[in-house]
Parts: sequence; C-alpha cells; structure tokens
Amino acid sequence: MKPYADSSEQNKSAIYPVLKTFYQDVENVLEIGSGTGQHAVYFAKQFPHLTWFTSDQAQYHAGINMWLQDANLSNTQGPLLLDVDQAEWPLKETDAIFSANTVHIMGWPSVENMFIGIGRVLKTNGIFCLYGPFNYNGKFSSQSNAQFDIWLKQRDPLSGVRDFEALNKLAMSVGMRLQDDVEMPANNRILVWKKE
Repeated sequence: MKPYADSSEQNKSAIYPVLKTFYQDVENVLEIGSGTGQHAVYFAKQFPHLTWFTSDQAQYHAGINMWLQDANLSNTQGPLLLDVDQAEWPLKETDAIFSANTVHIMGWPSVENMFIGIGRVLKTNGIFCLYGPFNYNGKFSSQSNAQFDIWLKQRDPLSGVRDFEALNKLAMSVGMRLQDDVEMPANNRILVWKKE
C-alpha cells in the first residue's frame, strides 16, 4: 500500500504558486527528502517542462517508487539515494532544489551538511525553496509551532523548529541570497534563496 502523508496533501496547493513563480525557467529540480513521493508527483504534473528528481534515504524508496509508478509521468526521476551527511551527492548539478519539512527533523550538523551540499550542486542563479515552520528572533511564530517543537524534541532531542536567522546565515555562507520569505497556511513559510 502506498504511503500517505496528510501534510503533503494539505500543503501542496499552497506551495504550488510559490514554486510557479521561481521554477518557470528551470529544467530540473532536486527534491531533498521526498518522503512519500506525493509532492514529487503533484509538482511534476504541474511543471511538465522540468524534470523532478526525487531523493531520500533508502527506507523511503519503496514508497516513493509506488507513487512514481502509479503516476507514470515522463518527467520524474529517482528516487536517488541521498543522505545529506554523505560526502558525495548523486546529482552533481541542478537548476533548483526543493525541500519540505526536513530541517526540523534532523540534527543541526546535518542541517549544516545539507546547506554545504546544496551550495555544491546548485548552479549559479539556481533557486532553493525550503518549506516548513521557522522561528524568528529566537521566538516561535505560534503556539502550535511551540507545541510541535516539544513533540519533535521528545522524539529526537537533536531535532526542533529552526531559527530563520541561523538558516539564512548557512545559506549566505555557501553563496546564496534570500529572495523571498512567503507566509504559508498552518504557521509555515517558504524560504527562497538564489545562488550567486
């Protein structure tokens, strides 16, 4: 049976207009942490002009494959085996990168490695869109995000809702500059960076 995430189903239509703004002229997108594969299938349908590369750790590949095979789209690829901590990533170069609900479920050293990897494979003028909940000035933007952070840390003490400022500092350290910070439903945001 195909894996299913309510959150992916609920947020995809809100994410789409933002991606449409920034992905009009890209040829390929690497999705970091494709999870169930639902986002990949939905966005690949919306953007037939580009190739959507799915990626994740090995335990998620079977589920991603089910979604990709059922959709039978000509512009999806993967899933590629990608752990952000690995030294070499399977895709050497990409026009754009998308990731949803990932940085709060990994430890901070892995977040740092993820940005280092993105800085390495993202082409000049390439776009990185990161979706999720973020703190600003060290403060939660909502009570629900504060509760979510408690739940995350009970599950894994190294995880947690990340500070926008810390993420932006990582992005700048690998040559990316913030292009947009878009408010999303359910106290989420999309942060958009461009590689200079």
